Amino acid sequence: MKLLYLIVCTFILLDSGQQCQLTCHEHAECKKEKGILGCYCASGYTGDGINFCEDDNECQNATYICGDHANCTNTVGSYYCMCLPGFTSSSGADSFMTNDGTFCRDIDECSRNKCGDHARCENTAGGYNCTCLKGYHSSSGSMYFKANDGTYCQENVKIKCHLDDQCISTNINQTISKVKTIKEPIALLKEIQKSTRRELLPVDVISYVEVLAASSPLLSTLNKTAPNKETLTNATITTFVNTVNNFVEKDKIAVWKKLTEESRRKSITKLLHTTEQLALDMSQNFQKTTQLDVEASDMALKLFTFDSNHMKHIHPHALMEGDYIKISPKKKEALPPNGTVSIVFLRYDSIGSLLASPENKAVTDNYNTLETSEIVNSPVIAAAISSNPPTLYQLEKILFVLKHLEPSLDAEAAKCAFWKYAPESLLGEWSTDGCETEYSNVTHTSCKCNHLTHFAILMSSPNHNQVSTHHSVLTRITQLGIIISLICLSLCIFTFFFFSEIQSTRTTIHKNLCCALFLAELLFIIGINMTKNKLLCAIIAGSLHYFFLAAFAWMCIEGIHLYLIVVGVIYNRGFLHKNFYIFGYCSPAVVVGVSAVLGYKYYGTDKVCWLSTENNFIWSFIGPACLIILVNLMAFGVIIYKVFRHTAMLKPEVSCYENIRSCARGALALLFLLGATWMFGVLHVVNGSVVTAYLFTISNAFQGMFIFIFLCVLSKKIQEEYYRLFKNVPCCFMCLR
Repeated sequence: MKLLYLIVCTFILLDSGQQCQLTCHEHAECKKEKGILGCYCASGYTGDGINFCEDDNECQNATYICGDHANCTNTVGSYYCMCLPGFTSSSGADSFMTNDGTFCRDIDECSRNKCGDHARCENTAGGYNCTCLKGYHSSSGSMYFKANDGTYCQENVKIKCHLDDQCISTNINQTISKVKTIKEPIALLKEIQKSTRRELLPVDVISYVEVLAASSPLLSTLNKTAPNKETLTNATITTFVNTVNNFVEKDKIAVWKKLTEESRRKSITKLLHTTEQLALDMSQNFQKTTQLDVEASDMALKLFTFDSNHMKHIHPHALMEGDYIKISPKKKEALPPNGTVSIVFLRYDSIGSLLASPENKAVTDNYNTLETSEIVNSPVIAAAISSNPPTLYQLEKILFVLKHLEPSLDAEAAKCAFWKYAPESLLGEWSTDGCETEYSNVTHTSCKCNHLTHFAILMSSPNHNQVSTHHSVLTRITQLGIIISLICLSLCIFTFFFFSEIQSTRTTIHKNLCCALFLAELLFIIGINMTKNKLLCAIIAGSLHYFFLAAFAWMCIEGIHLYLIVVGVIYNRGFLHKNFYIFGYCSPAVVVGVSAVLGYKYYGTDKVCWLSTENNFIWSFIGPACLIILVNLMAFGVIIYKVFRHTAMLKPEVSCYENIRSCARGALALLFLLGATWMFGVLHVVNGSVVTAYLFTISNAFQGMFIFIFLCVLSKKIQEEYYRLFKNVPCCFMCLR
């Protein structure tokens, strides 16, 4: 046993002696690996272990060593990982190694950073953004900002702009002054592009279109000292297309539609005209034959520039997203003079609905009118030519094939039309003059025209036809109903004034209610559509507001009067009548006066002379009306309770309460007529539909007739008075018998 122990110790000593005999590098160790004794570099180093051991750069030699959202830092003989800004390690340590299971996760900055008043914080991967709430904008003008960078959210005064001439002019001047210091075309375009990329207000659309038009001289002239003029022109046109695209993209259509009909058509026409002219002007900066294609999300441009030597070899055409357009010039036998030609093709995907015809106008051509139910059923395309001299390149015809936005089963319904406008007024309309349809199928229509401008395919829409039919029917119902109501209300007024036997406080109330309603209905049928004179339209709207509220006020007075009778209040009739007149005519005047001071701009719209729904201004009428209805309902609840309780307890003495009950029935009918009418109106404002439109129109137009039936025809006292009146007339007496 001792011998065995001695042998083992001897071998250990011999082995140790072998290791120590090797001279290793300072970053190496003498050891045996895989049965081989040698000098091996330490972890983090690479080499032969004897002569050299160099640092191993793990950050370069290994792929994605630290994982997502982390940086790798090499050290002598090792490395460490650190999370990127906006991220933190799962272990909480500042640095870590990949083999310890640590990873980087996003920091929710919104839980620690406050963006300030009227702002919201949005967390992003590795960061966050502050944005202003609706109705506010950042003081720096940027859409996004960071907390504590000095930016704050301030109220956007433009949101209160009612699009009147003064407001629009002020905002246009402010916008122009904001960009007038920019002298480089591409820098100006980028500024407009940045400003229109965000959510716009209607006044912003008008202002930036005007800025773009006013900047035409600057944008069309590039820096002559630029080292590479072709490249600069190319970049400018590309930026220009992307800038215009901000105005015509689908997300901006809703903003355009908030403009008045005239403002929208004028601004969109100015934008189209400016885009066409600027594209031609900027193309003059190309010094050689050029073909340029630029595409954006909702528009595209194709440009040709060539000289007279290449006219026979270039055939200008464009194929854009399935739409084809080609220009055919007039043939000339003589050699053309020296000169240059620029041709621009443009395509707009989403603006067709903005160029729809007004509801009260037709689209004109030579002999026929295109009905107002015609809609744009294709993208809008344009072609423009500029040549020097002007006679160098003359148009013979233009051919185009446009894809339908909606399939059409009626091939004959397709009409080739162009947007006809005068550059001075910029108020256009669709016309078919000079255009004819070559063929049409379910998906495409081919057209030929003898002039240049913006083209589209117009088609009838069943939905638009239905809307037009409903509009026509509702108009006829309104006209007929109001005429009948005026006749019936005049009969009511005559009855309440003429017969002395029926004179009472209740008759006085009905007399004033019918007068207020008669004036409101008369003013409605005469002036509701007088929208051309804005001042007159506002006065009519304010008067309608006053007279309709006066009718509601007198209805409220009737409920109060019945309540006073039922509860047994003793009052002086003259004093009561005086207060009734003050409440019936002064309270509506106060409401209208306050409304006019706070929102006079909202009296009258571009379609009708009534209260605008903008900024909920319509509630200056609906609010008081609903309050009066609520007060009357409460009063009638008390009246009904008192009447039925009294008649149940004292059946022999019910004559007085029978009279009160009869009055209450009439008052409730009146409340229902006026109340239900405007409840239908509220429903139509909140959630418009064909049903609510018909209910509101019928109840509103015929309410004078219904009032005559309930207050006069069904009244026994008035029947007796008319019987006494006509019994002495022989012909009438025979009828009465």
